[in-house]
Amino acid sequence: MDLGLKGKKALVTGSTKGLGRAIVETLLAEGASVAICARNADDVKAAVAELGKSGKVVGSAVDAGDSESLRAWVASSAEQLGGIDIYVHNTSGKPARKLEGWINNFNIDLMALVHGVEAATPHLANGGGSIVSIGTTATTEHFGGGSGSYSALKSAVTNWTLGQAQVLGAQGVRCNVVSPGPIFVNGGDWDMIKQHMTPFFESTEKAHPGGHMGNPADVADAVAFLVSDRAKHINGVNLTVDGGFLKRVDF
Repeated sequence: MDLGLKGKKALVTGSTKGLGRAIVETLLAEGASVAICARNADDVKAAVAELGKSGKVVGSAVDAGDSESLRAWVASSAEQLGGIDIYVHNTSGKPARKLEGWINNFNIDLMALVHGVEAATPHLANGGGSIVSIGTTATTEHFGGGSGSYSALKSAVTNWTLGQAQVLGAQGVRCNVVSPGPIFVNGGDWDMIKQHMTPFFESTEKAHPGGHMGNPADVADAVAFLVSDRAKHINGVNLTVDGGFLKRVDF
């Protein structure tokens, strides 16, 4: 199936590794050109060099929690790519260990989304466009210690993004969320859990209907579909990618 992404210009935040990297690789494979960013300049430089073998990639070191830095990246990326058709918000701070750390999640998870979308909207609305925020199934579950900064701010990300489906939808810009469940990323959180909390990792996999976690490509494929022409009438949706791990019923 041709997704109609050839020639599209995409911006993906937090994209030198993990889910963001997989999303970039998938968009490139579909013929899009992509702008990437991450905090570490060396990581960005290395990723641009490697990813550039598959298509046009530009990138900059950006502190997503710094609104001026993020907005400058959006403007520069639009200029280098010749516009913006797709904006993927993938940045997230680690869960706060202390109360004062919540502001970090607030800036990186939520306000980076608000500032990034506002900066990108004139380009997206110029010819229609698509926004996808990466959420999490952690927003739908109860945990023993209660909701932490990660799931609480991701809930805000989901609510804000889906609310924009009404506002920006009137300008031809679709807004959706992709919420991964347990996804195994090499060097990621579940990899660390596998190494240091093996019984918990094994019990999680055992509880999965398919017997194993998903991989980054599963999430990337969902994003690629939602931002594509094939999903042109899908707006305001939170798409769960967890292989049926959650036990809720979505009516």
